[in-house]
Amino acid sequence: MFPAIRTRISRLPRAVLLPLLATGLLSGGAVAALGLRHPESAPQPLPTIDRSAVTPKKPSGPGGASLSVEQAEAALITQTDLGAPWTSTRGAATWRDGLLKAQTSAGECQRLLDALYSDELLGAPGRVSIGLDDADTDAQLRYQIGARRPADVNATLAWLRTMPVRCARFTATTQLGLVEDVRVVEAPLPEVGDARQGLRVSLASTASDGQEYLLTLDVAAVRVGEDAFTLTNGGLGDVPNDATQAAVQIGALRLADIRKQARAQV
Repeated sequence: MFPAIRTRISRLPRAVLLPLLATGLLSGGAVAALGLRHPESAPQPLPTIDRSAVTPKKPSGPGGASLSVEQAEAALITQTDLGAPWTSTRGAATWRDGLLKAQTSAGECQRLLDALYSDELLGAPGRVSIGLDDADTDAQLRYQIGARRPADVNATLAWLRTMPVRCARFTATTQLGLVEDVRVVEAPLPEVGDARQGLRVSLASTASDGQEYLLTLDVAAVRVGEDAFTLTNGGLGDVPNDATQAAVQIGALRLADIRKQARAQV
């Protein structure tokens, strides 16, 4: 088992920060922003909705044409759905480069790490996405509606189901040379949609000064008819799972409802 680690950690260990400073990867302002500690002067934006440049293919099944961009955006979850303390994201969490960007020789496990780092769990950028931050736990949630054919989504879900066996435990090395103990276990999801897979990925390590740290990621991929979405909910420490469960439940129901409305308008 991993050693006991505080559930709220706002900064990486000093032994991790010093090499970043020495190599010029972080400025003084960036040190203060590690985790989700963004500068107090940063503006408070509206919920971030990103649009992908990818043009989705039309589904091959009976579900009709793909959702329009406006319909896909309407199917996204929002900070209102999750409630306080979730707020609009203020930028990518700095633990992504410091801890999640890592290399391993453990076969398929590198593909999993790359997919998590790039936010491309379905093998391609999401069509639309939204990012939210939990200021209380320093967690960050990213929700994306994909633009892939159902057959491709099913193939990816089948691959994700193998990860708790193929990559149950392996080691990875960050760009700073920290060796991480990575564990992947299956995570239960609400019984929504037509197919789904959940994972919990933990990356633990000990810095040279003996300080321990842990990065935890809840991962979910769900197919709802001709559409699909992915979710990652990650942070430093033991990330609470309630937001993941709520986002999957709400997201699947909303996506199905938007698709139903789209069919009615045809």
